[in-house]
Amino acid sequence: MRTRRRRAADASFLGWIIASYSIGQMVASPLFGLWSNYRPRREPLVISTAISVAANCLYAYVHVPRSHNKYYMLTARALVGFGAGNVAVVRSYIAGATSLTERTSAMANTSACQAVGFILGPVFQTCFTLIGEEGVTWKFLCLQLNMYTTPVLFGALLGVINIILIFAIFREHRVDDMGRQYKSINSDGEGSDVLDQNTEGSIDHVAVVALNILFFVILFVFAVFETIATPLTMDMYSWTRKEAVFYNGIILSVIGIESVIVFMVVKTLAKKTGERAILHAGLLIVLVGFFILLPWGKKLPNIQWQEIKNSSIPRTAPSEMLAPFWSLPELQLPSNHTAEPVGCPVTQSWCLNTPMIYLAQYISSDVLIGLGYPVCNVMSYTLYSKVLGPKPQGVYMGWLTASGSGARILGPVFVSQIYTHLGPRWAFSLICGVVVVSLLLLEIVYKRLIAFSVRYGRMQEENC
Repeated sequence: MRTRRRRAADASFLGWIIASYSIGQMVASPLFGLWSNYRPRREPLVISTAISVAANCLYAYVHVPRSHNKYYMLTARALVGFGAGNVAVVRSYIAGATSLTERTSAMANTSACQAVGFILGPVFQTCFTLIGEEGVTWKFLCLQLNMYTTPVLFGALLGVINIILIFAIFREHRVDDMGRQYKSINSDGEGSDVLDQNTEGSIDHVAVVALNILFFVILFVFAVFETIATPLTMDMYSWTRKEAVFYNGIILSVIGIESVIVFMVVKTLAKKTGERAILHAGLLIVLVGFFILLPWGKKLPNIQWQEIKNSSIPRTAPSEMLAPFWSLPELQLPSNHTAEPVGCPVTQSWCLNTPMIYLAQYISSDVLIGLGYPVCNVMSYTLYSKVLGPKPQGVYMGWLTASGSGARILGPVFVSQIYTHLGPRWAFSLICGVVVVSLLLLEIVYKRLIAFSVRYGRMQEENC
């Protein structure tokens, strides 16, 4: 009984460790955004990156203290998330350094770079596994170089390189919506103040709140999508955890490549149709993707009866679902079992009466969500930056990033509660309902999602 409680406590703490990244980012984003509104952006960029470097180094040394190691790990993870709050600074810089005609392309390029990192991250992780669990120990540094510490130290190295590049290359640059350069509050350099009148006028806060809600929904549904992959495929296709992680890893890599292509195409498409229409189409594609995931057939999934025959066989605790499938550790089976139990566990009562989701459904849904998500993502914060106009956007971008971080916290919680207890039919029906409500919200505010300069008659909509 004590062992079981300890296992449950460890699984619960794992959930907190994973969620701490998004919590740290949610707290830091508005703060770094506020900082960037009044000081050179180099300052929050360097400080936030330095925090990430220090946090990664702390993670590499969590084995050194004799006790409370898990709390050091929690601290390291939260600080890495805190450092990632500089996304708000980056987006506000892009918004201020580009004209309306350049904005969509610049935002899409940035998102494409993020997608490339999204692809390469698991690739590097796989390469580092070749080092093994033992690895090499440098006693004079109290440092173990193994498959767990090498990735974070590599991340710290990249952070140091970023700091060097910020000092060597980064320059403040600010233009108005028409591309005319003028002096920025973030810079001590010379510039033109002739365009100060272009910042006059109030921001449409209804549009701002609506876009924050839409951005939250977009990241929420994707967080659900990536978190549910492992338990869903294990339940429906009787995959082992190792198989689920491996196959879903391949699928995610393909989706990452798909996203890069989408980001490149959407730059050209937005010039012809506008960002609002593309955002609307992206949400429709996501809706169809989750609608396809609803169980439609008559065949039931294979049932894991062993769960009630031997309660000592481990199953995934709900809190473990707080992790996306690539970050979950493999469960170690007790030595007296030769094979991992597979199938939909009978303890999930819905397994006995819910039809299975066919693999073709799952793959089709992956393709559609992988198409719709990047479209919605880049269009939402591109529109957001245009609605805000030429005023400093740091704080507003901070709130947008914070809303996305909140979505990444609540998405996995939704999976652990709704999917585990009620099954895929309820989970995906609710997601479809959320997306439908988002589409209705978009329709309501559609005419308000226009650029600041267009709203005040300083530019024509077809020119941006």
